[in-house]
Amino acid sequence: MSRILLATRNAKKLEELSRILVPLLPEIVVLGLDDVAAYDEPAESEPTFEGNALLKSRAAVRATGLPALGDDSGLCVDALNGMPGVLSARWSGSDKDDAENNRLLLAQLRDVPDERRGAHFTCAVAFCLPTGEEQALSAEMPGTVIREQRGTGGFGYDVVFAPRGETRTAAELSIAEKDAISHRGKALRAVAPLVAAALGRGR
Repeated sequence: MSRILLATRNAKKLEELSRILVPLLPEIVVLGLDDVAAYDEPAESEPTFEGNALLKSRAAVRATGLPALGDDSGLCVDALNGMPGVLSARWSGSDKDDAENNRLLLAQLRDVPDERRGAHFTCAVAFCLPTGEEQALSAEMPGTVIREQRGTGGFGYDVVFAPRGETRTAAELSIAEKDAISHRGKALRAVAPLVAAALGRGR
């Protein structure tokens, strides 16, 4: 069994990442940051999702010697010139306060008509090895920011985001439905063959 570290302490994100990755790579044991010795985690200081994903993954490899995946994701709203973007988790000023972030976003878009409420989620995933090899890629889930919060699933901005072609929010979709179309699901399915090949488990 090979071990791979997902550089996150977010329990919901770790659950989602593990749920998508493990079926694709069943012989890999997935660890989170709470499963390894603590180390100084880098601030998400890069201006791009890919840059932040690489920061996390590189730091995890240096600290643990394990192959590592880092991800960064967020919501990019057309009417806000692509923001919150890399600031999504701390848009309201409080890091990872989903409720406040959603309230602020809806307030900022209150006067924006429905036809201009387009948005997309982006997820960048970086895979780094102790040898210094690294790969990064990203994927998107397009859709619309609705006018109220709906649903109890997911996390982050899922309660205010309706994927393209859906009247339901991402928080109202089943786990399987969301994984099939989500930015994170797409990115992980794309990186899985790279992970498998790098760890000697070519598919």
